[in-house]
Amino acid sequence: MASHRRPKQPSRARVTVLTTAAAAAVVLSANAANAAPSEKPNKDEVKTKVDKLYEEAEQATEKLDGAKEKQQKLQKQISALQDNVARGQEELNELRDGLGSMASAQYRTGGIDPSVALFLSSDPDDFLDKASAMDQLSAQQIESLKKVQEKQRSLAQQRAEASAKLKDLADTRTELAKKKKEVQAKLGSAQKLLNSLTAQERAKLASEEQERATRASERVDLGDTPPASGRAAAAFAAAKTRIGSPYVYGATGPSSFDCSGLTSWAYAQAGVTIPRTSQAQANAGTRIYSQSDLQVGDLVIFYGDQHHVGLYAGNGQVLHAPRTGTVVRYESIGNMPFQFGVRI
Repeated sequence: MASHRRPKQPSRARVTVLTTAAAAAVVLSANAANAAPSEKPNKDEVKTKVDKLYEEAEQATEKLDGAKEKQQKLQKQISALQDNVARGQEELNELRDGLGSMASAQYRTGGIDPSVALFLSSDPDDFLDKASAMDQLSAQQIESLKKVQEKQRSLAQQRAEASAKLKDLADTRTELAKKKKEVQAKLGSAQKLLNSLTAQERAKLASEEQERATRASERVDLGDTPPASGRAAAAFAAAKTRIGSPYVYGATGPSSFDCSGLTSWAYAQAGVTIPRTSQAQANAGTRIYSQSDLQVGDLVIFYGDQHHVGLYAGNGQVLHAPRTGTVVRYESIGNMPFQFGVRI
């Protein structure tokens, strides 16, 4: 007689696993069905993101310019210190030679005593202490030894200062490389976004930017605001000759500029040296907080961190180098967050 066995029931744990897996599959399927395909950003969205990246690149550029300026100053200071040390060493050698000649003269006249060996000691402090106690030195000899002592101290201080500045220079170069990399990364990200557009879209963006530059530079009404001074007028006149020159980060002219590169170049043409960066230029003269008090040629500082600067052109207009992808041009002062003006 055939046996009838009941089919084996799945265990409770197996049922739980299968149920969970089935539920997860349902959820994943639902999510896949409802997920919207990733959309490529349109031209205007790309422009907004690119403009933001360019602004961040300009912020990093001003810090890069500051590091460059610091490096140049340190190099000059180190060079001067090294020259001073070299000259000081020559003077010290001459003083020691003089002491040697004095000792030789004493020996020839038979007046030298055992203490003369101390004349050429590498430690004048120790020599003076011992010699004064022995009362065996002339006033001339003591004066010569004091000069050696002072020169050695001066040289030691200058060498220590040069060593500290060399370390500072090394740190500055590291910071410089970091900031340069940051700027290049921002510009690279912006270019990648632009490359995501079609050739036609990129051409349209470039055409729109060119139209804005042309309108700003050719049709602007500057009114009759007087210049802040003769040198401000000269600086502004120089900057006007650079209208249409491209913005290039770190550039100081004469054919391309960043924002503070343009203002420092313009004032240099007027015979006035101002700091290199916008943050330093913000402290280079008398601050003007009311836009109505601005005069032609005044520096105009923008943004809370003072990372952008231009020249006041009159009638609410600024002449500046805006950012990467643009040229030197006029623009309404209201297009950027005005902080204050600076009268040089």
